[in-house]
Amino acid sequence: MSKFLKIKEDLQTAKDRLLLYLDAEQAILAGQSYEMGDMKLTRANLKDVQNMINQLKNEISALNLKLRRRAKFRVVRPSW
Repeated sequence: MSKFLKIKEDLQTAKDRLLLYLDAEQAILAGQSYEMGDMKLTRANLKDVQNMINQLKNEISALNLKLRRRAKFRVVRPSW
C-alpha cells in the first residue's frame, strides 16, 4: 500500500472515530447515569471523551496537511 493510500485510510478511520466520540459526548450530555431496577449504569467520563475529540481533531488536521503536502510535491515524469 502506498503512503498516500495509507494516509487516506488513516484519515478516514480518524473521521469515523471522531463521529463515534461526538455521538458518545451527546449521549453523556443527555444523561450521565441512570438506574434500571437495582442496577445503576454510568456512561463514560465526559472529560475523557472530550479530550479524545480534541486529539482526533488534531490528528485529522495533521493528516489533511500531509495529504496536501504530498499532492503539492508530487513528481510527474514524462512518458516519452
